[in-house]
Amino acid sequence: MRILFDCRYTRTDRHDGISRFSSELVRALSERHPVEMLISDERQLNLLPDLPWHKISAPTSAREPWVARQVNKLKPDVVYTPMQTMGDAGRTYRFVSTVHDLIYYSNRTPPRNLPNVLRLAWRAYHLWWWPLRMTLDRADAVVTVSETTRQLVSKHRLTKRQVVVVPNASTLPPNTTRSKPERRELVYMGSFMPYKDVDTLAKALHHLPGARLHLMSKARPEDRERLLGLAPPDTLVFHDGATDEEYAAVLAEATALMSASRDEGFGIPLVEAMGFGTPVAVSDIPIFREIGGAGAAYFPVGDSRAAADAVLELERNWEEHSRLARAQAEKFDWGKSADILLQLLLRV
Repeated sequence: MRILFDCRYTRTDRHDGISRFSSELVRALSERHPVEMLISDERQLNLLPDLPWHKISAPTSAREPWVARQVNKLKPDVVYTPMQTMGDAGRTYRFVSTVHDLIYYSNRTPPRNLPNVLRLAWRAYHLWWWPLRMTLDRADAVVTVSETTRQLVSKHRLTKRQVVVVPNASTLPPNTTRSKPERRELVYMGSFMPYKDVDTLAKALHHLPGARLHLMSKARPEDRERLLGLAPPDTLVFHDGATDEEYAAVLAEATALMSASRDEGFGIPLVEAMGFGTPVAVSDIPIFREIGGAGAAYFPVGDSRAAADAVLELERNWEEHSRLARAQAEKFDWGKSADILLQLLLRV
């Protein structure tokens, strides 16, 4: 069976969520079955495993609705794409698509890296359910990364196709030597999009004497200024895009990872932190309950005082929470995810 994996959503410099999902899953899949990659920019190879590849047009190209004409020439048996937007008009192969989450139907601010024309199209696409229904039903099967999203797909009747959960996982090596930190160091890993509600974390610091919150991602000047105005003085540490090594070093000394997100597709930072034995304090939303399990303390969405109380709860029995976090993280593994995906591709 000839498998092509659509890696065109891989970044050229540093991974985002979809990019890392693509890179890690294609690597793990290639250890189980021969696989070839589709790319649109040879710089993407810097972040991808050393596998056979083919260059086709970019997913943001006007040619995307008919990209199958290019793929047909490669004569694949099945193509897997980590997004639901790959064009398939006229395809002659089996096709498995992915929907990670439904965030943008309630939070319609598009990704900032898209051109203006595509940003407008993005907003229009997410005004109604029917475009997604049409997109998903054109595939032979659909992948999602969580049971939470699978249930939402079912609730909104978004596809008649089989939907299979292929979970995300962590790329950071687990740390098995954690001990309770001496200082109250907290970590946030993620963007500063409105639905992430980082404001609640900044406000929570007023109730956590001596705490510092490490913000690992690159922040726009306006986000930085707003957060500095919400938090007590000298409590925010902006890393402005930490490397994996820097991120791991901060996690290894942290009391907890925090997230106040109002909606989420998965929550890879939770798995990363828990793999380090670092417990997590997160908003009480279904996806975080699924991913965090017993390794997390939960607080109501938007409640900064409760967010601080969640951290204090973790501190009261930190060693036990650390053990539970590590056990929860072991449930997520790229190898297990690749096994699930391969079985689906074989069935398709």
